[in-house]
Amino acid sequence: MDAETKQEQFHSTHNGENHNTPKMGGGLPVIQYWAEHTLSPEGPKLWQTLLHKSSCLSCAWGTGGQKGGFHNELDEPLQRCMKSVEAISAELQPPVERHFFDRHTITELQQLSSLEADRLGRLSFPVILREGKSHYERISWEEIYQIAETAFRHPPERVASYSSGRSSNEAAFLLQLAIRALGSNHLADCSDLCHVPSTVGLKEMFGSGTSMVSLDSLKKADCVVLIGSNAPANHPRLMNELIQLRDRGGKVIVVNPVVEVGLVKFASPAYPLKSLFTGSNISSLYLQLIPGSDVALFVGIQKALIEQNFIQIDYLRDRTENWKAVVDYAIATDWKTIVATCGISKAEIEAAARIIGTSKGVVFTWAMGATQHENGVDNVYAIANTALITGNAGKDGAGTMPIRGHSNVQGFGSMGVTAKLKPEIQQTLEKLLGRSLNRNPGYRARNLIDAADAGEVDALICVGGNLYAANPDLTQAKRALGNIETIIYLATKPNLGHFHGLAKKNTIIVPVFNRFENPHKTTTESGNNFVRLNDEGKTHIKDGDLISEVEFITELAHRLHGEDPIQWRKLQDTKYVRQLIAKTIPGFEQMATIDETKEEFTIGGRIFKQPKFATPSGKAKMFVTLLPQLHAPQPQDLGISESTRGISLILMTGRSYSQHNTVVYKEGDRYRGMPHRNCILMHSADAETAGLPEHQRVTVQGDAGKMENVEIIFGSVRQGTAFMFYPEVNAIFKARIDPKCGIPAFKRVPIFVYA
Repeated sequence: MDAETKQEQFHSTHNGENHNTPKMGGGLPVIQYWAEHTLSPEGPKLWQTLLHKSSCLSCAWGTGGQKGGFHNELDEPLQRCMKSVEAISAELQPPVERHFFDRHTITELQQLSSLEADRLGRLSFPVILREGKSHYERISWEEIYQIAETAFRHPPERVASYSSGRSSNEAAFLLQLAIRALGSNHLADCSDLCHVPSTVGLKEMFGSGTSMVSLDSLKKADCVVLIGSNAPANHPRLMNELIQLRDRGGKVIVVNPVVEVGLVKFASPAYPLKSLFTGSNISSLYLQLIPGSDVALFVGIQKALIEQNFIQIDYLRDRTENWKAVVDYAIATDWKTIVATCGISKAEIEAAARIIGTSKGVVFTWAMGATQHENGVDNVYAIANTALITGNAGKDGAGTMPIRGHSNVQGFGSMGVTAKLKPEIQQTLEKLLGRSLNRNPGYRARNLIDAADAGEVDALICVGGNLYAANPDLTQAKRALGNIETIIYLATKPNLGHFHGLAKKNTIIVPVFNRFENPHKTTTESGNNFVRLNDEGKTHIKDGDLISEVEFITELAHRLHGEDPIQWRKLQDTKYVRQLIAKTIPGFEQMATIDETKEEFTIGGRIFKQPKFATPSGKAKMFVTLLPQLHAPQPQDLGISESTRGISLILMTGRSYSQHNTVVYKEGDRYRGMPHRNCILMHSADAETAGLPEHQRVTVQGDAGKMENVEIIFGSVRQGTAFMFYPEVNAIFKARIDPKCGIPAFKRVPIFVYA
């Protein structure tokens, strides 16, 4: 069977007919959701927020800002998605009842699911869980600062921070400045658990660790290679761009071990006449590779491009370094090994190469399905090598484009919230502070957990995020956080970390404003390097005792550092923070005038429309990527007797369609046919081999624990693999780490399934 016939058969059999799942993503259920929420009692406040001049709370694909809540950076209207409404609706909940914590012990709170914790409502007053106590209790602001000041006066190597992208550039800049001024570089971030391979890999190759493709440039592409992404659920705005690309005759190659119905066909409410009812075809070619084999697939595509004479030799010679070693490795690697490693036929790989080679502009874009592996950096190298071999880097309508998750996660990295600070930022901060700073690399998120587990961390401040639940091996995460003397959580709503990630002596939850409530202007950065300005806002919470992250961080910094050389309390006016950002962060010079001009901007030095890159030589540096040795899981490695009847599988973890990071908005996932969160998605042939019928309740064993009473659901996963929901399944496996960047391998976990 040739590749084209196989793909026709694929599209006819993966149309959502199994398990009564939808035939396409999006569509009328999205309209229904909008109607239910915007016409409900919360509707007026919801609409007010949707129209507010602030960037979307959800993914980093980005919309909103000074052009209006529904507009993107190109001023295109109707750019809000259901994910955005879910995030706003969750923030508009009433406050947690005033005596709630008095009536519920920490043991009771630990029984809550992520959904139940989020549904408790908004945090509206600060609380503390003291050592030996069973209940959170209210605490005054003065005592919070006293405890925090004492905690962060420990030796600098024993203090740390963790953050997520929910906050602003201003809060991020102040956080890293305050921690570095103490002498610590332990600035762990949620990106350490998702896109750090992209940052590390792209920085080494191109001199910039972000997307080289702007939204305007993407619109000029005629091919997109979408790798390891469930964009219909996590970045719905991107689907409009893929629909437009297909409408202008372009092609979309999807690389994913799971068939996501929305990546086959998606019905966008943005196009009611041509898409909403009938749906739009998305994938032109769908490649269901073996999890963790991305390098093998892309070396195979490189080999096919060379054999089909699509390689751009002059471009490689003039614009890249080490290209010959990469090309020679692809030529020398035999087809049998490539196909056996990635599980994709030679014909399909050649079809992918033909599409890429004949396209005028190709954008290679990926999410965590490509990065969360033991060789995540190599995956990024291999993808970018493929772009370079075809000359698809450094020109309009082409390039590499990691799809970031949280709305301002990239902004935090730009502001210096990172374990390894860029030398150019280090120098400007030292000039600002008038002294040298610690140059030793700090903890990434996994290093932080391991250090805490070893008793080497005394104080931790978490600006958003859920460090506990986002990590593998939740038993270790809980134990590690329990070794820290003081943990301060800045959050808008309760999450599992507030009930399980408890410090040894003092666990403090500080209630903060969300983005559209802040009493001062802030900025955020999209995954395509566009900086948005957010207007001031007001909270719906009456008689609350909330604070902004900026105010809390600056007050704590003032108490720790005094007023020389920085007047920290003056920085509670964020205009002055933006002045410092303009002086110290390369590419952000326009921050100096954004308050007056309100002109949002694309960060300089990152969008490459010419093949001159931000490396010392101006050339892209290519890296040989060795094919991974992917070993099949063995029952005995998981403590399973050889006589136990069941089946060994490779597990991929992921989010449901109504989930944002660790926050769950709905219990099930209608698109995958999973009615609740204690399900495992399996291939029917694997279940048959193990003698396990659909809906059988089973035990899923990992190397750190097991989950019981798990319901089997048949789905379109690659044979030999399975899928379960994050963060719940994190409890059963240990972290296998990419040594080049420290990311855990969430997407290739050995398990054994048995009744």
